[in-house]
Amino acid sequence: MSEAVSRRSAMRLLAAAGTAGTALGAGACAPGVPPGAGARTAPPAAPAAAEAKGAARIDALLERLTLDEKTALLHGAPDPDSLGQAGYVPGVPRLGIPALRLADGPAGVRVARPATALPAPVLLASAFDPALAREYGRVIGREGRALGQDVLLSPMVNLIRTPYAGRNFETFAEDPRLTADLVGEMIRGIQDEGLIATVKHFALNNQEHGRDTVDVIAAEQTLHETELRGFEAAVAAGAGAVMGAYNKVNGVHACESKALLDEVLRGSWGFDGWVMSDWDATHSTVAAIGAGLDMEMPGGTHFGGPLREAVRGGSVPEGAVDLAVHRILTTMDRFGLLTAPPAARPPRDAAAGARTARKVATAGAVLLRNERGTLPLTGAAARSIAVIGPTGQVPFVSGGGSAHVVPDGAAAPLTAIRRRAGNGSTVRYALGEDLYGRPLPAKLLTPAADLEERAVDPGRVWSHEGEFRLASDDEWTLLVHYTGKRPVVRLDGEELFPVRQGVAEYFAGGLLGSAPDGMSVRRTTLALTAGAHRLAVTAEGGDKGQRFRLRHTTGAIRAADLAEAVKTAKSARSVVLFAYEDATEGRDRTSLALPGGQERLIEAVTAANPRTTVVLNTSSSTTMPWLSCTGAVLQMYYPGQEGAGATADLLFGDADPGGRLTQTFPADEQATPVGGDPLRYPGVGGRQEYSEGVHVGHRWYDAQGVTPLFPFGHGISYTTWQYEKLTVRPERAGLRVEFTVRNTGRRKGTEVAQVYVGPSAELELDQPVRALAGYRRLTLAPGEAERVTLDISERALSSWDPERHAWVLGSGRRQVFVGRSSRELPLRSKAVVASR
Repeated sequence: MSEAVSRRSAMRLLAAAGTAGTALGAGACAPGVPPGAGARTAPPAAPAAAEAKGAARIDALLERLTLDEKTALLHGAPDPDSLGQAGYVPGVPRLGIPALRLADGPAGVRVARPATALPAPVLLASAFDPALAREYGRVIGREGRALGQDVLLSPMVNLIRTPYAGRNFETFAEDPRLTADLVGEMIRGIQDEGLIATVKHFALNNQEHGRDTVDVIAAEQTLHETELRGFEAAVAAGAGAVMGAYNKVNGVHACESKALLDEVLRGSWGFDGWVMSDWDATHSTVAAIGAGLDMEMPGGTHFGGPLREAVRGGSVPEGAVDLAVHRILTTMDRFGLLTAPPAARPPRDAAAGARTARKVATAGAVLLRNERGTLPLTGAAARSIAVIGPTGQVPFVSGGGSAHVVPDGAAAPLTAIRRRAGNGSTVRYALGEDLYGRPLPAKLLTPAADLEERAVDPGRVWSHEGEFRLASDDEWTLLVHYTGKRPVVRLDGEELFPVRQGVAEYFAGGLLGSAPDGMSVRRTTLALTAGAHRLAVTAEGGDKGQRFRLRHTTGAIRAADLAEAVKTAKSARSVVLFAYEDATEGRDRTSLALPGGQERLIEAVTAANPRTTVVLNTSSSTTMPWLSCTGAVLQMYYPGQEGAGATADLLFGDADPGGRLTQTFPADEQATPVGGDPLRYPGVGGRQEYSEGVHVGHRWYDAQGVTPLFPFGHGISYTTWQYEKLTVRPERAGLRVEFTVRNTGRRKGTEVAQVYVGPSAELELDQPVRALAGYRRLTLAPGEAERVTLDISERALSSWDPERHAWVLGSGRRQVFVGRSSRELPLRSKAVVASR
């Protein structure tokens, strides 16, 4: 580590320690963190003497480590006492260096034991509340420590660039400014509790399609003004670790990019933690460690034996290994992991976690539409309700992949709605669409076989083959539920549920991948012709034995479910229809429409009862050809273990929907920043170009003059709001914006006031038509008004100049817009930004 970087890092850390618990500096846009939020913080930046003592201790350890021991600290290994976490790095017991356990954790700690399943980060972000992000982080930080973990593989801050990306629910927003604010506070919260946060995936990992191989081409200005903003904020917040991405960036694998790891991350930003690879994202030994990668995960393919051989052969200087080890040990020391005896781990506080989960789910919910007073449910509408849809009965807690958490428990929305409706109310339920299938009739096959609840003893194999006949062509969905090794099922000789390659095999979705009783589920849909078909099933008991069942859904079953939903809707005063879209790591979405027969279901139900509220448990933006038929649409994303109670609170008006969209919802699949341009997404020939430049998300819609279905920042309250009395004046190299927000309705409500700035005519650089520059979340009583003051910082008024390789202030006359979303901006003014 260079002297300049070390000195800069020390200054940054000392400054961060001095401002912990305050708002976000000169560009503050939200209330500060809650009182006492720093009460149990990770060891803060030490004074110079203590830092020097720590550095001497690390140097002494390095001198005693053998080369084998050093390299063992630079890669993962199998955990002899696994807790179900994602990774493990063995320590060096003879020198008191403990092992590290690394757990996934975008929405809670993902281990074998239960943990608080928090709402998806995109739902957290919709609250536009950095203080809430810190509280969210503190829950994960405490639980990670309580569950035996040392490093959290979170937060994910890659921007929502395309609505097709499979992990959009794991991240925050399409907007760089909002993302930067939230990631900084979430990291502070995680590390307040002594858990090391790992910001990921550095950088430009904005899709799952081809993520291992795609070469992402982005200009320098594009990089700094969009994707890198969140990572820079994470470093400023003191993140202990950074995870390198799978993809290439401008021709070089991210985990061996000297431009990213050495020049930007450490050189420009002064990052002094360690960089680990994403799992199996290391592609070399010499190039990777030379570029600044410190740790290969999850094994030692490149940083184990090959690294030792490279050192002994002279292609890698041992000093490079020492530097990587030094970074890891220094970070461990900063968090007290090298202290003897180690700090006691806290107990889990499940009740506190649940309270925060419900608070976040309520705060981030976005009411997209509300016509004819459909919501909140009151009077007769609250006493006669039809609940329709599979996720009304089966709680949709979290998305699939590394974000999936095992909760202590989760109530069904139907249960919460019945409880809130109370005695004297009628709440009926209809499935609408079957996700897990109906039992196959025992006499379907010849010879007959009961395939509903089969048990196979350890070491045994059970098999059956039979024939069935269809009187007419039909579409069938066949599903296998199982507890052990997946049974082999063949229809007319074709295997229906083959083992997939890579993460697609393990990450099957947060809803569809397992049945309500916990059995794993795989499904396939087939067009079957009239006539005879042969079905063969073979199941192995394995070491522990297993249970399995084979189920199906037919055209007749679907028609009956739809008819029952329509009948139930007609019998009620109001309808709450739950719709889903199950996203997961490892694959992108193939459509922005709701999957299965849900569009037909919504159309049929709304035709039967126009007082229908559609509750969306989806990962990202959704096209809505059925929108005009609905009474209301409530976006709940993946709401975590307390989603049922939060949803009921919002439906009945016990809470005001104060969430706002952090991503634009397009009117159709072509009207997106990447729509119709395969080079932008998903890439052509392994190459992808971010040719939209700085116009990511809502900026693209403004630049192209495209009308979205719902704009960035959109959200409806149960009350009404008025904006007035805007003043804007220069403040140092920034602007001070003041305006009044008034609750003009009859209910207490929550509003997110947003400030955008226009381009500078004095900068000959590409600039957004409007860029988010600040915001404030407000809760006001009926008739109450608040005077809002927001300081727009120099950074918010600057652009990245690729010739100077620096931020340059956009001076001169700038237009300022204030309002409720990126497209609803009733207040406008101009002010002159003074050059420095």
